[in-house]
Amino acid sequence: MTNKIVLTYLVYLPVVILLTLYVARTLFRNGRVFMLDIFKGKTDIADATNHLFEMGFYLVNIGFALRIMQVHGHGDWNPFDTNQEVVETLAGKIGGFAIYLGIMLFLNLWLFFRGRKKSNANRAFPPTAPIAVSAIN
Repeated sequence: MTNKIVLTYLVYLPVVILLTLYVARTLFRNGRVFMLDIFKGKTDIADATNHLFEMGFYLVNIGFALRIMQVHGHGDWNPFDTNQEVVETLAGKIGGFAIYLGIMLFLNLWLFFRGRKKSNANRAFPPTAPIAVSAIN
């Protein structure tokens, strides 16, 4: 029976890690545009901040995946009686993690849009040339 537990972990871990890597790379590759806009085209600070957000995303999400990894079943020594229970447990764990990742994705997008909105609100209007008043003869 312990082989089924090991099998569950051997399937779960690569799936959640690859899913996290895929979502993070997609989010932060496309999020660079927002960072450049927020930091007014300063590539050094935009890329550094984007990279820090990406590392935080990895740490939080992989940490959460590891935290919820434990499999519970019918008892301490026999969590799975059938292969169906293994598949159902994996579907529940991976599905729940995918929903969580989706929420994290939208949270990060909200942060990008919020930063962009604040950045645009703080931008000074470009100076305008004084209006020349022509002399009336």
